[in-house]
Amino acid sequence: MEILKIILATIAGTSVMTAFSYLASETFNKLWKEPVLLNLVVAKASVELTPRRKSIFGWFIHYFIGLAFVLCYEFVWNNFDIDPTWFCGLIFGIISGFIGIFSWFLMFKLPEEKPKIKFKQYYLQLFIAHIFFALTVIAVYKLFSLF
Repeated sequence: MEILKIILATIAGTSVMTAFSYLASETFNKLWKEPVLLNLVVAKASVELTPRRKSIFGWFIHYFIGLAFVLCYEFVWNNFDIDPTWFCGLIFGIISGFIGIFSWFLMFKLPEEKPKIKFKQYYLQLFIAHIFFALTVIAVYKLFSLF
């Protein structure tokens, strides 16, 4: 049951975060779509992938990173006196947002040719997206606590 909860929290959290990023991208006419940006960074860093693998790669990495975040949350909840509350989700979202911004800052250093985006705007959107991610993870955990 625990593995199912972790997997569903990962899928739900990453999907809500991605939906927010796609909605923000469309609303403001910006490229803030994490899977697309992951593919751009990888392509510009001279990693050879077939076109089919390129389209899947960004999505796979994005959900894998989501799983890593959920596993970190799970570790904290299991090893410290912290419960998965809404407030905890907000704090984890803020922390995850800063980690996400730092990670993207480093990834954008990899290719010589950078994506043509306004980084401060992207980082603000990314920060908010991580709060949505963490709160969605909390929602899944709360649903599981009902059973």
